[in-house]
Amino acid sequence: MSDDFFAPPPSEPPRAAAAVAHAGAPLAARMRPRTLDEYVGQQHILAEGKLLRRAVQADRFSSLILYGPPGVGKTTLAHIISQETKSRFVALSGVESSVADIRKEAENAGHHQRLYNKTTILFVDEIHRFNKAQQDVLLPHVERGTLRFIGATTHNPFFYVNSPLVSRSQVFTLEPLGIADLEALMDRALSDVERGLGSMKARIEPDARLHLATVADGDARRCLNALELAVLSTQPDAAGEIVITLSAAEESVQQKTVVYDGDGDAHYDTISAFIKSMRASDPDAALYWLAKMLYAGEDIRFIARRIVIAASEDIGMADSNALRVAVAAQQAVEFIGMPEARIILAHATIYNATAPKSNRSYTAIDAALEDVKNGRTLPVPKHLRDAHHKKAAKEFGHGEGYLYPHNYEGGFVPQRCLEGGKQYYDPTPNGLEGRIKERLEHWRKLWEEQGQQG
Repeated sequence: MSDDFFAPPPSEPPRAAAAVAHAGAPLAARMRPRTLDEYVGQQHILAEGKLLRRAVQADRFSSLILYGPPGVGKTTLAHIISQETKSRFVALSGVESSVADIRKEAENAGHHQRLYNKTTILFVDEIHRFNKAQQDVLLPHVERGTLRFIGATTHNPFFYVNSPLVSRSQVFTLEPLGIADLEALMDRALSDVERGLGSMKARIEPDARLHLATVADGDARRCLNALELAVLSTQPDAAGEIVITLSAAEESVQQKTVVYDGDGDAHYDTISAFIKSMRASDPDAALYWLAKMLYAGEDIRFIARRIVIAASEDIGMADSNALRVAVAAQQAVEFIGMPEARIILAHATIYNATAPKSNRSYTAIDAALEDVKNGRTLPVPKHLRDAHHKKAAKEFGHGEGYLYPHNYEGGFVPQRCLEGGKQYYDPTPNGLEGRIKERLEHWRKLWEEQGQQG
């Protein structure tokens, strides 16, 4: 049994929600918002009248999952919710905590509930790191109301969190902070004497502030820590004022870091945007998403494979050269590598994006596969069967009645090769496929006439 079982409930001062950081903590930790009114961003869920704000203010929620990229305030919001609801706050890490830790905190939560009528919020950072057993341990305690669970994750919870836990939780998506939000946070930090940099007589020039807000990519932690570095590394001027210029801001962020996980949402969302941009015939958008992947260090072979697939899936017969270009690009990047491979990938990307589009090869094969899977398996017609073995051909009639197309004008003669005459390929009028459409319509008309004749 825990040593604190018979201790009185801890007193929680009003500022406990923000887990007040010590003076030596990074600026981002010291400047954590303490109330919903101080919290910046996420107005789509926290503005007056929005669902999450109403649920917190009314203290009418059970469990929450906060999903979003790093530095957007997931942990801070969990602290604020505990304060707003006057709940006991306990934090576990999805990386470090075990099943035993979960059971211990659930037991402590039950103790505080029984003796002090105190609700416990169990916050699990990086909940996607918990395995199935660890996530399942939470379920009975959530269902019984022993504790309220708040999980934070940078990975899509519908893929990375067990369905039973997701179904018992309200999922809220947190978005990257806007430039105006980050500029407001920097202004607050520079003016706050108690927790921020207000005692240092520092100011930041508008272009420097805009630069830090831009390269932070919506991450408040990255933005504030860069600001702190710029202030601490800049010498005061003759008047004793620290002025953060654009060059000082650029020095404090040597290279912009793109939020991009090699096997998570950013990876899949960005490649999806890349493919859809090529499909939409938008070369500029496709190049931007390509650049993002390249900058973040995505595997160039993975990108090349997706270009090859798109060349057949989205362009197909409208321009068969797209597949040739894509395959050539795939082979070229294998032996050239970066940084020159970026040029080859851009070449293939632009070709795909600007080529006429047709997905009819894709839909045709899927329709045929569906018939093979669910329909009656059709026998090969006798006239199409292998007739190389003369005895078999004579006894079984293999090849009998087959018309050799090259013996006829134009290399075509109407003859049916599939029982029922099912049509799978329906060409578009786009690009070169338009000419194929005309030719195929003429042939199909001849097939139809042949069928009517006998």
